[in-house]
Amino acid sequence: MEMRAVSDVPTGPQWQYEPKWDGFRCLAFRDGREVVLQSKAGQPLGRYFPEVVDALSRLRTKTFVLDGELVVPIAGALSFDALQQRIHPAASRVTMLSKATPAWYLVFDLLDEDRHDLVDLPLEERRARLESFAAQLDGETLRLSPATRDRKVVDGWFARVGGALDGVIAKRADAAYASGTRDAAVKVKRVRTADCVIGGFRYAKGSRTQVGSLLLGLYDDAGLLDYIGFCSAFPAEEKRALMERLRPHVGEPGFTGGAPDTAPSRWDRGQDRDKSYVKLKHDLVLEVAFDQVTAGRIRHGTRPVRWRLDKAPRQCTVEQLATPDRALALLE
Repeated sequence: MEMRAVSDVPTGPQWQYEPKWDGFRCLAFRDGREVVLQSKAGQPLGRYFPEVVDALSRLRTKTFVLDGELVVPIAGALSFDALQQRIHPAASRVTMLSKATPAWYLVFDLLDEDRHDLVDLPLEERRARLESFAAQLDGETLRLSPATRDRKVVDGWFARVGGALDGVIAKRADAAYASGTRDAAVKVKRVRTADCVIGGFRYAKGSRTQVGSLLLGLYDDAGLLDYIGFCSAFPAEEKRALMERLRPHVGEPGFTGGAPDTAPSRWDRGQDRDKSYVKLKHDLVLEVAFDQVTAGRIRHGTRPVRWRLDKAPRQCTVEQLATPDRALALLE
């Protein structure tokens, strides 16, 4: 079941609310001794998370289908970077990581139990069945994700864990499991902003007259400008005007700390993709909106908010990306 992105948490008695976890969406199938983990894209995940497969194989119920999220907790926080590291081709490393950074499976839906197909039942009935099923979860590797019909509880989640909550999922309590569609659930992501220095730019593909993306930087503790992400979501007419804004600032120093990757990516599939960039002086500050940070970099592209002519570039530091992660408190 997919989720449609919206800007505000919906209200009304027909909605069930759940925390949005920062992990891999995962369906878990068990048929007797066989346990299969499958990603949202249909890819097998079981070989990468043997500890989750083992925990599912020890449940009393022998046949079921669950929907949930794979996460990796480290020092009381969820680490998406550590989760990504779990996808490794070497069996020896998979075994080592399953012990060094064990994953949790946070369960939020029950689709089949003892060969009884539940997908056509309304969510409120599936949730009741899931809560009964969850009595056999070990509470360690396998955990029940919280849910509520009370909108005030959602406000309490945000008050309790603050910016650590990745967002909220709202599902129609009266709806069946709408596989492959976005009709029965919405997601509201927590949006943050940061004032970033423009350390450089890349040209649009096939052009030397139009900007493709701005490269964003923040100063680290050593006073060096580290690359932290990019911004390309400008209207076409504004992209054409960007070159005039940037041209007076072309020149050294660009990124003086961590720099953007200029090597060919394994995802380029042999394409000759130019990853070079034009360096800019540290003069321009742009406020951008973003939702997720991994290993000190904004995970996805950002959205421009406004140019900060009033902000000194040296005030733009990496502390803006720091968020104490207390989201696991919702599982206590």
